[in-house]
Amino acid sequence: MLSEGRGGARHCAVWGSPIRHSLSPVLHRAAHAALGLGDWSYDRREVDEAGFADAFAGLDETWVGLSLTMPLKEVGLRAAGTVSDIAAATGAANTLVRDVDAAAGWTAHNTDVHGITMAFRLAGCADPASVLVVGSGATARSAVAALTGPHTTIVFMVREGVRPETLAQVEAVGAAVHVVGMGDWSAAADVDAVISTVPPASVPGLDTLPGAAGRVRRPVVLDVVYGSGVTPLQRAARECGWSVAEGTDMLLHQAAEQVRLMTGQPAPLEAMSQALRAALQAGQASGHDTSDDR
Repeated sequence: MLSEGRGGARHCAVWGSPIRHSLSPVLHRAAHAALGLGDWSYDRREVDEAGFADAFAGLDETWVGLSLTMPLKEVGLRAAGTVSDIAAATGAANTLVRDVDAAAGWTAHNTDVHGITMAFRLAGCADPASVLVVGSGATARSAVAALTGPHTTIVFMVREGVRPETLAQVEAVGAAVHVVGMGDWSAAADVDAVISTVPPASVPGLDTLPGAAGRVRRPVVLDVVYGSGVTPLQRAARECGWSVAEGTDMLLHQAAEQVRLMTGQPAPLEAMSQALRAALQAGQASGHDTSDDR
């Protein structure tokens, strides 16, 4: 986190590939304006894994924060001198913040966990006993960290096997683990929550999603994509009586935590939320998502 009183222009950005549809600049610029940080900038830059090291090495001391989207969440973690507990547990960082002492380098954080937690909480699902996670990549590990306790049951829906680092994370918590094939929605009959961390086109068999009628707790689904309208999973869930947690809630709250870490000030949530709604209504989002193609 930055110290108060550090003056002069400060630069932040979101990096990833593809990146041109990211709404992070909308959120962070709104936060900077509301906080009176007129000499701060926040941009976007197309950076892939092969180009990350050179791009990162080229940042001067005026750079104080990076938001990382796919495919940089793992390479970004390895670039940091210090790693937060949550980033270490998930093996993924979506945020890099320059330390107060510039010589100490950068700290890696994972604010996706906070975003997922808040999205489910706002949808009325604060403490699910069982969760079906579609995919097993970096965002799936954030979902596990957000929703898993020692008494939670996690069901992974994957095309092939669960990634070893993701499986190790769940086993370290002591949660029960089951694995089903992609499209086997019979596994969703007894879960409290479903979170999809893969592109919408990668999720088959939605016509077999179990209904919510008769359940003690209304189940909740979160598709982490945003800005592309209603996804097939969201549509199927609503037709089956499920509640839908919004991917934009995840986006807003993970960005708010990034703002807090980068600026050292509480995030102006209302200003950020208004800017996000305006951007979506203006059609500035064209299918960008935060999913893992795993």
